[in-house]
Amino acid sequence: MRLFVLFLLCLPVWVNADVYQWRDASGGRHFSDQFRAEATPLAIKPTGAFYKVAKVYDGDTVLLADGRKIRLLGINTPEVSHFGKATEAGGEEAKHWLTDALAGRKVRLELGVERTDKYGRTLAHLFTDTKEHVNLQLVKRGLASVSIYPPNLGYAAALVTAEQEAERGRLGVWGRPEYAPIGADKLTAAGHSGWTRVIGKVVAVRHAKRMVILEFANSFTARIERRWSDLFPDLDSYRGKTVEVRGWLSHSQQHLSMLLRHPSAVKLLP
Repeated sequence: MRLFVLFLLCLPVWVNADVYQWRDASGGRHFSDQFRAEATPLAIKPTGAFYKVAKVYDGDTVLLADGRKIRLLGINTPEVSHFGKATEAGGEEAKHWLTDALAGRKVRLELGVERTDKYGRTLAHLFTDTKEHVNLQLVKRGLASVSIYPPNLGYAAALVTAEQEAERGRLGVWGRPEYAPIGADKLTAAGHSGWTRVIGKVVAVRHAKRMVILEFANSFTARIERRWSDLFPDLDSYRGKTVEVRGWLSHSQQHLSMLLRHPSAVKLLP
């Protein structure tokens, strides 16, 4: 038993990073972070090369010495001041921690299923030359919230567990009043800027062609794209339940809505 435990401890840090993929009867491609009998693992290993970080923009974006801008996968940190926008609560704290964590270090990358985002940034998990998983460490300290965009599902379980522990300990953003949940019935027409937590009772579940829509009080809705709905539990099971949803508010058809991409953005409440 002791040798077996030692073996587990020596496994590479990416052992739980598999993303599973399969195709349906119509040829549609699906992804999950959970094993499925019909799926095959799409394991993405870190690159072998190490790179120097030239600049830290904020808590989740850095510039490598080779000119690539890296957006850390699976997480979101509060914004720092840019383009005339004020710094969000916790933004400088996350940036300072990341700057210190990467000082004198080199990093290697584990790329996502999607290699770049719409801004041309490389999407990756960062690992230092001392084997520290930077994305995960930011979440553990409450400096980042989990923000998973399928099909980039690597490390989803580890990130969610770290977030739950940080939230229980009221670390970082979880202890800041700026990120306290807002009741769906208290939302105003102006909404709320930045990453937001909304609490309410799901009064109805509506199945549209491309979306499944959770309806709350005050005309607030949460939307799940059908192509990612199989990542969630039975969406009809949310009907009548009080939940917290996490993400960014947008105006849709003259009311506020939130796009949910992964079940980590939904928290069932007693």
